[in-house]
Amino acid sequence: MNDITDKPIHLVLITGMSGSGKSVAITALEDVGFYCVDNLPPALLESFIELEQNQHSPRVAIAMDVRSAASLPGLPARLAQLQRHATRPVHLTTVFLDATTDTLVRRFSETRRLHPLSLKHATDQHRALTEAIEHERELLAELREQALVLDTSLIRPTRLRSQIKDLLGATQAPLTLVFESFAFKRGIPMDADFVFDVRMLPNPHYEPALKPLTGLDVAVAAYLAAQPEVVQMEQQITSFLSHWLPQMLRDHRSYVTVAIGCTGGQHRSVYLVERLAQAFGSAWFTRVRHREDDDWPTPPSPAATHT
Repeated sequence: MNDITDKPIHLVLITGMSGSGKSVAITALEDVGFYCVDNLPPALLESFIELEQNQHSPRVAIAMDVRSAASLPGLPARLAQLQRHATRPVHLTTVFLDATTDTLVRRFSETRRLHPLSLKHATDQHRALTEAIEHERELLAELREQALVLDTSLIRPTRLRSQIKDLLGATQAPLTLVFESFAFKRGIPMDADFVFDVRMLPNPHYEPALKPLTGLDVAVAAYLAAQPEVVQMEQQITSFLSHWLPQMLRDHRSYVTVAIGCTGGQHRSVYLVERLAQAFGSAWFTRVRHREDDDWPTPPSPAATHT
């Protein structure tokens, strides 16, 4: 039998803005077999991992947030030291959950919860909440820069759970490439590393037979594949990513999110996301997200597959 101390620990750090869905993420990881701890003070991180060195569970998830504000500035250094000096190899993934300020204000107002940085006796609670959220962004800015960012502004808790399971429940690859379609009319995803605007391409929305379909349907795919502009756009995005992804991997990036946007997030962006995921799936660990699929008029057809 192999010594368990030779097997790496997969440590997932869940952090981010208050009200962005960290409790949902922790629950999702518990569902796929992670040992989870909520609100562990950063000062106890090394001691906790030492205790886990001799445990048989190889997957651990820890939630940390602004409730430990006094210790957050030193957390990136603690994480780096942990990876260098742990007796058992530690594979670290940091996930930062974010949302727009308006979304966070609405969530706190709906639940009547008090933000951890809010002043209880402020005369203007709405202003106090907004200022607390912006202050929290400042405190967490360094952590956000080093993490996989998930924008939860427009997704339901059930969708967030599935995304967390999809990204972290499987065996981790050196770099995960996430392709995401979206509608510009609902805003650019906050978690995007690259954003490509494809609204200038021919639009199936104006073809009566194609309007109720999506970029996953065969008829829409055939229509777009026949358009020279669409082919050229796909080739140029592929060329750009093929050049820069290896360099991002050398820079120790674990996740890269490529967002493709059109007007409604239903036809052109969906088609190109599926095409790009197919093109890069043989060389990279890829995942696909269609942000607006809850609003599609018809259920998507499994016309396209991806890795």
